[in-house]
Amino acid sequence: MSVSAPAPLHTIDLILKKRDGGRLDAREMAFLAKGAAAGTIPEEQLAAWLMAAWLRGLSLDETRALTLAMRDSGERFSPARLGKKAVDKHSTGGVGDKTSFLVAPLAAACGVAVPMISGRALGHTGGTLDKLESIPGYRTALTLTEFEAVLAKCGASIIGQTRELAPADRVLYALRDRTGTVENPGLICASILSKKLAAGLNGLVLDVKTGSGAFLRRREDAEYLAALMVATAEAAGTRTVALLTDMSQPLGQAAGNWIELAEAVELLRGQRREGIEDLRELSLTLAGWMIHVGGQAATPEAGKARAEAALADGSGLRVFLEMVAAQSGDTSVFDDPKGFHKPGATEVVEAWESGFVAEMDTTALGWAVQRTGAGREKAGEPVDAHAGILFHARRGARVEKGQPLATMYATRTEMLSEAAAILKQAVRISEAPPRAVALVGRAFTRETAETYLQSSGQ
Repeated sequence: MSVSAPAPLHTIDLILKKRDGGRLDAREMAFLAKGAAAGTIPEEQLAAWLMAAWLRGLSLDETRALTLAMRDSGERFSPARLGKKAVDKHSTGGVGDKTSFLVAPLAAACGVAVPMISGRALGHTGGTLDKLESIPGYRTALTLTEFEAVLAKCGASIIGQTRELAPADRVLYALRDRTGTVENPGLICASILSKKLAAGLNGLVLDVKTGSGAFLRRREDAEYLAALMVATAEAAGTRTVALLTDMSQPLGQAAGNWIELAEAVELLRGQRREGIEDLRELSLTLAGWMIHVGGQAATPEAGKARAEAALADGSGLRVFLEMVAAQSGDTSVFDDPKGFHKPGATEVVEAWESGFVAEMDTTALGWAVQRTGAGREKAGEPVDAHAGILFHARRGARVEKGQPLATMYATRTEMLSEAAAILKQAVRISEAPPRAVALVGRAFTRETAETYLQSSGQ
């Protein structure tokens, strides 16, 4: 008895199916991912399907099928020859989020391999690759062979998505940024995890942002995304934990490209000051989980203690500089970070009244940073390495009228006015201080993620 072959798939049918509330199976998701990777599905059809998925949502099974289809749309990297457990960290995106430059070298200094595949600016958030490329000569585009060589030498490597790894995501990621389909849990999950799972990770630590600067502002949406990603990655065989962390204000003081790198290296040098303690604390916490998941500490707390020791003895800084040099970056720029910083125009924004910094619309502040020239409005646009904003007053700080609130660095003088206007609308000063918000909130492991998803009815 012969078995008939499955009917051919057509993209328009999958668009209509999703538009009308249907659910796609693994074969249909694989068809979309392969078509995106090979360029056989036109961008307008992919964009239409993305919008349908954004509006209708993706079920758990659809999310997992899309994630694996995107993972398998290209080659897969194997870190097995490194002789260490490979663990990565990923943030869902924020303003001033520069933890990668701290956690990667700190975890590597503690015996964990960190193959980190990062992205560029997306929406109101900055891009790790854009920041690294402010270092003269730094190469973010490595072959998989070069990637492995840097990992073997330094223990950590931060690169962009290669043409070989998860090519479907490279296409869909750029389309989502241009079509208003970023803020969807299933699409975010598939995009993030397809790259991470293609890198052959043993473990993954996820930093899921909440608050005014997060892509998903509602806490319940962020919790769902965190649980979804943990359960999806664990089902694929990668040990994963997700931490919910606060993004109700920029992380640290610097938001831009070079100024963020300079701030991270300041901490790697063991320097401390009030305005960047949140960056230090979050980085140590994330690195602690990476070291624990990587088998180099019995608990996350013990991992954090090891990370703090690597910060204190300078081994984290050594790994970072070795990685930069191995990827052709000019490490001499870190000898005088302030001297290297040469923005086209500078303006100080002063407090317009006295009181407490009560609220920050961090998403709006991210757009202000983008308007200085530090980000991009569409894929492929250049960014200015020296543009950005340095925030002098943190949420809850007491400020006096005329006191410097922020220093803006822009490509050109005429770009400062729009950024300043956005900033002034985004910061609220009041007579009373705001309620304190915990920097690190709930943690999801496999068990708690599965329980959460079952109870949510998704």
